[in-house]
Amino acid sequence: MSQVLVISGHPNLDASNTNKVILNQLSDHFDDIEVRQLDRLYPNYQIDVEAEQAALVKADVVVLQFPFYWYSIPALLKKWIDDVFSYNFAYGAKGDKLKGKDLVLSFTIGGPEESYTPLGYNHFSIEELLKPLEQTAYLAGMNYVKPIYTHSMVYIAGVYNKLEEVETRARSHADRLQTRIEDLIQSPENRISKFVTQWFAQFDELPESTDDFTRYLSMDIKWSAPEGTFSGHDGFRDWYSIVKRTFKPDCHHQIEQIEVRREDNNYAVELRIRLLADTYPESTLRGESINLLVNEVWKVSLDDTRITIHDYHVDPVS
Repeated sequence: MSQVLVISGHPNLDASNTNKVILNQLSDHFDDIEVRQLDRLYPNYQIDVEAEQAALVKADVVVLQFPFYWYSIPALLKKWIDDVFSYNFAYGAKGDKLKGKDLVLSFTIGGPEESYTPLGYNHFSIEELLKPLEQTAYLAGMNYVKPIYTHSMVYIAGVYNKLEEVETRARSHADRLQTRIEDLIQSPENRISKFVTQWFAQFDELPESTDDFTRYLSMDIKWSAPEGTFSGHDGFRDWYSIVKRTFKPDCHHQIEQIEVRREDNNYAVELRIRLLADTYPESTLRGESINLLVNEVWKVSLDDTRITIHDYHVDPVS
């Protein structure tokens, strides 16, 4: 899973003195990162919506990296948002694919800081000018993270700034962005989200041993599912044996929605899961192939080294 997705919205990154420095530093620093350079991918502005949506679905943290053009984003990045943040993907009745993901705006500004004030020649603050993008994040259910931006990033030889000063500011910008991303990746919410993905990937294999599951369960785990209510590790093993007799290995749990919220000292995890699986002829499902949508609610705790599930409730969607 690519945890960090960076969308480069510069229309000509090779000619950039700042965005290129920032992106190169990010790529060198992070192992689990995907940088999609829109000007190379789509020089004709024909966005591959399916490919871009697939990249977004895999990501935990989404960074939009761009130069601030005419108080907004470059046309190529605007086209990307218009096409990719589509109905029933980013918004609408079924448009929950971006819900819970962190959105970070990282951008470079040519003008000095004092110009973006009521008395400056740009009149408005950067935060005011970003309101449309902030609302875009809210509509898509994303977490709008405080943006990272740097002023005085334009270089015109003999006119504006010195190249070495601009590049130094770009490296400082990248340092701040790295810190922000690391804080997000290491957040409890992202740790739990990644754990959920790994849990279902393991479950799809239906291994013989339950050890890879019970080590994450509290000793008094309460487990409620269509097969019944179970408690403790022995109860989980009883439930798992029913599942093993019903479903064939290589089933597939699609995580359609995940939301993590803090409750006192623990966390509630709300999931929408679609199960695609084949069943055994001798099971109660009589060999049918199923496509089952369920809601799940977990109660979990975590410390520095592990996540523990205390309550697990599965409720089929009628």
